[in-house]
Amino acid sequence: MATTNTPFDPFAAMQDKQQPQQQEYRENLNSRVMCPDCKEDPPNLTEEFSSGDLVCASCGLVLGDRIIDTRSEWRTFANDENNDDPSRVGDAMNPLLNGSQLETSIAFGEGGRARELHRAQNRSQLDKATKGLLAAYGDISSLCDAVHIPKTVQESAKHIYKMTDDAKLFKGKSQESIIAGCIFIACRQARLGRTFKEIHGLTNVSKKEIGRTFKQLEKFLMTQRENDAANASLYSLDTYENTNSTGAEELCGRYCSQLNFRNPHQVEKYSKLLAAKSSTVKDLAGRSPLSVAAACIYMICHLLEDPRPSRDIASAAGVSDGTIKTAYKFLLQAKDDLIQKSWLKPDGPGNMAKLPTN
Repeated sequence: MATTNTPFDPFAAMQDKQQPQQQEYRENLNSRVMCPDCKEDPPNLTEEFSSGDLVCASCGLVLGDRIIDTRSEWRTFANDENNDDPSRVGDAMNPLLNGSQLETSIAFGEGGRARELHRAQNRSQLDKATKGLLAAYGDISSLCDAVHIPKTVQESAKHIYKMTDDAKLFKGKSQESIIAGCIFIACRQARLGRTFKEIHGLTNVSKKEIGRTFKQLEKFLMTQRENDAANASLYSLDTYENTNSTGAEELCGRYCSQLNFRNPHQVEKYSKLLAAKSSTVKDLAGRSPLSVAAACIYMICHLLEDPRPSRDIASAAGVSDGTIKTAYKFLLQAKDDLIQKSWLKPDGPGNMAKLPTN
């Protein structure tokens, strides 16, 4: 095997060690552009983006060209020329509608031709399924706004309706009953106490039909939570759980807000505590949560020396005056077990002697 011997040069090795390493380029932030004619310090320079020039504002000397405009390039694409809307894009994709939603839409203008084009495009692009969804979403929004249901609950009800429409769950069932069931179950999941009676008064759907729809929806959503995680983009099914019936303590807050108490938060607090303990009264078993909540409020408002007549509480709760008094008698019989000593004076604000006996 042939080998080649190369002579060792010690001077070359020393030169390699002495040669400085090339440093990375860094901009010198201490250097400033100054007008050579004016020599003002600090310099009075102006960037004219329309022409791309860097100009001295004092004498007009051009110091640089091809200046890049780094500002935002906002433009308005609205129909009105005087509109200050800086939007450059359209609306975000709506997961509640079908299709890609990337097509161009013709606005409803003032001229006759623009209106004809708008109607023609709607007839050609919007299919029956999308029109049905939009109509259902409009009904859900109007019904929820009528009883002051929050927007988040409205979006949940719309998403539940969209899921049932995609799965073809309710074939042949009326749209009103499906909407009523979606609103009811969305309120349940958001811990907003709404009874079948209230949803019936809102939608004019029978309580029996609302109950049937609710049971089907609850079973369907539990199945979807286990099998389909893709539908959780807007309304998370991971947190969905079976809910019990609306309890009396959930209704006390809304009823107290309608009775104009001096201290509504205090009345609400003790009413909820009393309603939670009322489940131990055997005579109240099977009674409506509405009547139990109204009787608890009637008892607490007298205990806190801020009484309200039973007819006013009955009007707020939607029950009869006699129903409240009947439930109150059962509470009065068990008052020693229901009312804690910490609620009474001197430790608390209550006075047991103020409770009516009839």
